[in-house]
Amino acid sequence: MYSPRLKDKYKNSITNNLKEKFGYKNVMEIPKLVKISVNQGIGAAVADKKLVDTGVAELTTIAGQKAVATYSRKDISNFKLRSKMPIGCKVTLRKDNMYEFLDRLISIALPRVRDFQGISDKGFDGRGNYTMGVSEQLIFPEIDIDKVNNIKGFNITFVTTAKNDVECLELLKEFGLPFKNQNN
Repeated sequence: MYSPRLKDKYKNSITNNLKEKFGYKNVMEIPKLVKISVNQGIGAAVADKKLVDTGVAELTTIAGQKAVATYSRKDISNFKLRSKMPIGCKVTLRKDNMYEFLDRLISIALPRVRDFQGISDKGFDGRGNYTMGVSEQLIFPEIDIDKVNNIKGFNITFVTTAKNDVECLELLKEFGLPFKNQNN
């Protein structure tokens, strides 16, 4: 039976490395990745509703799972925004889809970023979760450059069971996320 590469890596080596580093006594204390949430806000969707449909299609292609449109909650007259207008899209990945997306992000997409120096370690929330931004969807090879009208970025949130930012940072480093060197 097929199992994603990073899922096997977590079971075989990451758990042992984290157990040694932090001295966990129970297997359930070891932090694990729960879900990856990918969100894209499309501000121009107020004027053109078709942008949300293309955003959903692109996010579905990137994530490998059906994305859904997100809707505004309230009226904001300055932005010409009415409640329940589509303004973005999102997809939440769990289990095998999550590991497959993470593998493609680390090994294919991030190396395609021009002048890539590593991702910032400033996106932690204090509760063991990490959020990073991607400036354009073109770094994913699934997206056909000829069919893209607008270059849009999106946010990727890694939700873990880590108790603090240090544990989350070590977990994500073990998975292979290329953080910037702390020495610079």
